[in-house]
Formats: sequence, C-alpha cells, structure tokens
Amino acid sequence: MDSITVALPKGRMADKSFEVFASCGISENIQNEMSRKLFICDIERNLKFILVKPTDVPTYVEHGAADIGVCGKDVLLELKRDCYEVLDLGFGKCKMVVAGPTNKKNTFLSNKRVATKFPSIAEEFYKKKGENVEIIKLNGSVELAPLVGLSEVIVDIVETGTTLRENGLTVYEEIFPSSARLIVNKASMKTKSDRIKEIIYKLKQATERSYIKSHYRVQEYMEL
Repeated sequence: MDSITVALPKGRMADKSFEVFASCGISENIQNEMSRKLFICDIERNLKFILVKPTDVPTYVEHGAADIGVCGKDVLLELKRDCYEVLDLGFGKCKMVVAGPTNKKNTFLSNKRVATKFPSIAEEFYKKKGENVEIIKLNGSVELAPLVGLSEVIVDIVETGTTLRENGLTVYEEIFPSSARLIVNKASMKTKSDRIKEIIYKLKQATERSYIKSHYRVQEYMEL
C-alpha cells in the first residue's frame, strides 16, 4: 500500500479536515495527537499528516513533500501553485470581497488605494474591471487601513462580516466565494493513482453526506 502524506492547515481548518477524514473511516483517532506535533502518523493506514501554515499547504503539495493537501480556494487563487484541485470539501466557507467605510460606499475614485493580504487576487480583479489602483500589501489586520487613511478600500476574506461592521466598514463588492479544497501533487496522481483516487472517493462521499444532512436540517427548520 502506497504511503500518502497529507498537508493540513493549522487552526480551525485542520480540526474540520480531521472530522471529514474520520467521517469516512480515515484516521479516526489521530486528531487527539495533533495538538503538540508537527506531523502525525497513522501506521495502520500508511498515512502521514503534516500541519503547516495555510499559505504553505500548496507549496508542500506542489514540490512533492505532501501528496495531497487541504487549503482554501482563496490561497489557491493567490499563490497559483502547480497542482490539481480535485474536490470542494464544503467547509471553511467565506467570501473574498472589496470593502470600505460604510459612509463612502457609493463614492467612485479612479485612482484608489487597495490594502490587502491578497495582492495577486486584488490586482487581477481590478485589472479585469479596467480600474487603475495602487495595491498595498499588508500582513496584519487590513480593516485598519481605511480607518487611518492608508487606503480607500480593502480586499479581504470575510466569513460573517462582523469584524467589518464593528469597524464601520461594509462590503462593496463580492469577488468570489471560497471554501476548503482538496489538492493533489501532479506526480503523485500518476505514481500513487489508485490510493489517491480511493481517498478522493471516500472524502467525496463524506462531503456529500454532510451536505445532505445540512440540507435536511435547513428544510426542517423552514417547515417549523
């Protein structure tokens, strides 16, 4: 049986990733070991899980240090790593948006400054719109930028929008929806095809079951 290395993002997405793997019978008892370790082995199934920064997952997969990985669609579009995106896992849902001060939502500026952690996404978005903007790359809380005059708007990922509202900001435009995706190293897809396809199939079944349960819960709520 081929050995498979799985790169998972640290944090909440790692917890959810393990839940999905466990729900389809892959490494059910591994999650308890992950808190203090950088990698975790499932000897019985010949699987190794490595925990890395979310933005590093595609790099590990592209260069073959991991055969498969889990990361957000936003990370994939920003980094443009050379690997296969094979499955939408259906969790970690959020949106990439343009946001700014609520009281300036309808103000148009031809040469606006855009603060963001996602410069490639922001640049491509405004290029398609034909707008001339200055992209300012930040690593911290981008919500601060329009509040102190560093930028007019921000491009950022939002889940509920609570942080935006608390800082007097609002969504101007939605760029794209994002969620957790399963990615595969291109060479591994050829050399370990049967094993990887088996994992993809099991994860696909698990995500479909999760969707059906969620769908029924919504229907039941609406019928109350």
